Amino acid sequence: MITRRGVLAGAAACAAGAALAQGAKKRLGRVGLQLYTLREPFAKDPLGTLERVAGIGYREVEFGGGGYEAMDHARLRARMDKVGLTAPSIHVGYEAMATAPDRAVAMARTLGARTLVVPYMDAALRTPARWPGVVADLNRFGAYAAKAGLGFAYHNHDFEFTERVGERSLFDVLLGERDPAVVKIELDLYWAVHAGQDPIALIRRLPGQIFAYHVKDRRPDGSMTSVGAGAIDFAGIFALNDTAGVRHFFVENDRAPAPFFPDVRASFDHLRALRF
Repeated sequence: MITRRGVLAGAAACAAGAALAQGAKKRLGRVGLQLYTLREPFAKDPLGTLERVAGIGYREVEFGGGGYEAMDHARLRARMDKVGLTAPSIHVGYEAMATAPDRAVAMARTLGARTLVVPYMDAALRTPARWPGVVADLNRFGAYAAKAGLGFAYHNHDFEFTERVGERSLFDVLLGERDPAVVKIELDLYWAVHAGQDPIALIRRLPGQIFAYHVKDRRPDGSMTSVGAGAIDFAGIFALNDTAGVRHFFVENDRAPAPFFPDVRASFDHLRALRF
């Protein structure tokens, strides 16, 4: 016979189990920021911007935009060391990799970065005639980086999924013709979703191949916003982190509204509270 005491004991056990399961959920570790989000304040006051980023709680940054290439990289590194920031990766343009890869490697080493990332392709490079050669160049860049002891990755936008070489998308060509040993993927979640892609399907297609995520949110109307203010299911995506092999999570908002810092703080706070 089921007694009232038994029912209560069973309910308590269920509640305890639920609490234990909730407590077992994961959190992100070190949350990073792509400095392109703060390109305007960074260009004016790079050292002060790094201090403010660290003050919010970020522990990693990815260099990109703001004119960082022409700055004193030793001074940037010294300020990062002082405020507790590291830079796992830096963005380096396709032309810069093609013409001065040694300089890209030197920048990475000075800043403490371990991976070079090509972040964008101009329209002239995305034609059916040019794209296969571009992918071959990415393989060459990746091999060069590997010989220097660095990793290499390519960062997507939406056009890789929407523009085509014959029957295949640019992304399909990239995945089919890249050397996965030396060319990883930095998956921009906003742009993938914006192009109509399912991030979960992409992760399952790229097991162990995703170097980092660019974490930025998308409203239902397609506009970009701070993390947590849009409709992307980051908890569902991050539940597959082990499958993806991802180790870095860089908040980014290409269109963050001035004065910029409240936007990156909102994204940080949301990610630190997220359970998955």
